[in-house]
Amino acid sequence: MPAERRAAAVSGAATFDRSADATLIIHLSGNWRMRHGLPSGDLLNRELMRAGEIRRVAFETSDLGDWDSGLLVFATRAIEICKARGIGADDAGLPAGLRRMLELAEAVPENKEARVKSVKRPLLERTGRAALEQLDGVVEFIAFLGALAISFGRLVTGQARFRRVDLMIEIQDCGARAFGIVTLISFLVGVILAFMGAVQLQQFGASIYVADLVAIGMVRDMGAMMTAIIMAGRTGAAFAAQLGSMKVTQEIDALTTMGLAPMEFLVLPRVLALVLMMPLLCVYSDMMGIVGGAAVGAGMLNISPSSYMRETAAAIELGGVFGGIFKATVYGVIIGTAGCLRGFQCGSSSSAVGDAATSAVVTGIVYVVVACGLFALLFNILGI
Repeated sequence: MPAERRAAAVSGAATFDRSADATLIIHLSGNWRMRHGLPSGDLLNRELMRAGEIRRVAFETSDLGDWDSGLLVFATRAIEICKARGIGADDAGLPAGLRRMLELAEAVPENKEARVKSVKRPLLERTGRAALEQLDGVVEFIAFLGALAISFGRLVTGQARFRRVDLMIEIQDCGARAFGIVTLISFLVGVILAFMGAVQLQQFGASIYVADLVAIGMVRDMGAMMTAIIMAGRTGAAFAAQLGSMKVTQEIDALTTMGLAPMEFLVLPRVLALVLMMPLLCVYSDMMGIVGGAAVGAGMLNISPSSYMRETAAAIELGGVFGGIFKATVYGVIIGTAGCLRGFQCGSSSSAVGDAATSAVVTGIVYVVVACGLFALLFNILGI
């Protein structure tokens, strides 16, 4: 095989030949694969400028080897150039498969308005748009919370429609299955609080007050907050992923079609289960935190367990206990609402489910921390 033929077999080439009837013939040869580097369709522009008067452009592919979409791009560009110059384009010489692809491309013309236009907006405009998006998110959250409140009202009057078995499943998932992680985290938080307090209180010979520090800290704030953060990362993300997957597979639309309200059938059991379980998990977290503090008191400060528990009982007030339980209940509403809201806002792709779960965790934790700060201010004013 001559050297020219071997080169053509490796990489695609386009040559031009003019016939007597003012027809420009494009000879396509070699393997037209994009990885080899292909001639540009703009070669035809230069050839038309040199060739003089041309009435028709045709293709000849007797030496054409393998081809892929690179040949389609070349042929499409050549036909566009012919149309722009008012020259007829004859694609009869192209492979049959390529002609069908060209016909399909011409049957569905490009929507030029659909192209993404990169516009550099001023800083003030970008800031305003971001602020409006955040405001829309807050309004949507409030509307969702209002719809959930209406669903709770229907629950109280016995009109809510959901399966009781779904509620039991969610209670099990939010309660018993969360004991392990709540036990570990709460115990370690109690250990950390006791250790930090012991380092300072030992200097004044007041090691026994480590029990007061741990008990008050866990009962008033840390027990409810740590439980809320755990549940936001564990259960809130699960709610968003479940509802997001249902939205992607159009199950939520199917429920609406069947006359079932998604807010009652899907959201209400999840939020209700979390509201019921959060106070119990909070009390359990308080106990495990106190046990963790007692472990540090016995192992590091040589405080007997009986003395530690007596000091703990003296430090805990009933108002603080119920205040922590009330906080945990509110945190449960926040986490459940954030998780279900992000699930309902999920997009239509599989990656959107992961984004919804991530957003649910972030939203839940942020709102819990904000609520904790507001509760601290309110309880301080009330003297609790």
